[in-house]
Amino acid sequence: MSIDRDTFENTSEDELEDLSVPDQVLGFLAAHDDRAFKAQEIASQIGIDEGAVSTALSRLKDRDLVDHKATYWAVTDDNDRLGGYSGYERATALFNEQLGDEDKKSWREHAPDKPHPSVESEQ
Repeated sequence: MSIDRDTFENTSEDELEDLSVPDQVLGFLAAHDDRAFKAQEIASQIGIDEGAVSTALSRLKDRDLVDHKATYWAVTDDNDRLGGYSGYERATALFNEQLGDEDKKSWREHAPDKPHPSVESEQ
């Protein structure tokens, strides 16, 4: 996953290394908690090899942090389970620091009613 130059300059090496592949995958799914994705879509969106994403998804499933149906993956809706996973907290904190806290209500008010045509064609 790429980062902006400001984050690169102002973030310590330890902070940058803290986000493992599972943390990044879980962070992506949590940011899009109203959707389910194929592993290749997740890999494309976060810029990580599909094999690494697939391995991460399997590990996250073993911890009951993601749900899996057919070829689709989604973050669990068990907020207590998510809250207990330290990687989720680190990913959320880093993304909030970089991008600001997300106002889901505001985002959903402005979200389109239908998925983008490119997403519809893949389903």
